[in-house]
Amino acid sequence: MTNDTLQASREWWSQRWLDLLDSYRFKKRLERARNYARQGNVLNIEFKGVIVLARVQGSDSEPYKVSLSLDPFSEEQWGYVIETMSQKSIFAAKLLAGEMPQNIEDVFTANGLSLFPFTLSDVHSKCSCPDKANPCKHVAAVYYQLGDRFSEDPFVLFQLRGRTKEQIISDLRQLRTKSVETSEKEPSEIQESTPEKQFSIKIDSFWKYNEPLESSLVVIVPSTSETVLDVLGSIPLAKEEENLTNLTAADVVMKYLDITYKDVSQKAVLAAMNVGG
Repeated sequence: MTNDTLQASREWWSQRWLDLLDSYRFKKRLERARNYARQGNVLNIEFKGVIVLARVQGSDSEPYKVSLSLDPFSEEQWGYVIETMSQKSIFAAKLLAGEMPQNIEDVFTANGLSLFPFTLSDVHSKCSCPDKANPCKHVAAVYYQLGDRFSEDPFVLFQLRGRTKEQIISDLRQLRTKSVETSEKEPSEIQESTPEKQFSIKIDSFWKYNEPLESSLVVIVPSTSETVLDVLGSIPLAKEEENLTNLTAADVVMKYLDITYKDVSQKAVLAAMNVGG
């Protein structure tokens, strides 16, 4: 990502937050709040979990205490979001690189969520000042400062929704690792299990079937002249000295098996038709 692209991403991210504040109808109050933010009246901002805590110097000698928070997403909701992120390779790649995808909101929208608050009422804020209006100029000053924080690190908004940058990257890596392990494991499991499934035959019960047959599904047909032996061809036995019949050992075995297979086929048909006892 070039510096210009990164800066554009940061400006977009920050602007979305500031647009929310600029929708506030008390423009004079916003102007004073903007001056507070520019003049350094916001003495400090810190995160306590998903809550932003700040101290803002006002007209009083003691700084006012401000708190601000959004409704965090639940563990289940974040699980869906992280899974959706991992399925979109471009999102996963950028996030794992510490970059914020431009259309990251699509991930949340796909799960019925909104990363950004819709209105100011979706942002829970308090101030220790006597002003009953909310947001007061001290709260609004913190809004503007957070806009700068978003410009520096867009992942801050994720923290307000309940996940830090480190947690998201860790969750993504775990999902990617799990996916790779699964894809690598399946072929070996198939190779190991297939021979066992194919050749694990119980000779004693091979010809037995203990379940009742549906008579309408049973079709009895006479044996054809072609058997499995015709398909397989001669048994690859070494030639022996010619005997009295001038037949090789392979010919003798094949002739015997051919007679046996045909005899068994005929008896099977007669048994199925209950003919001949």
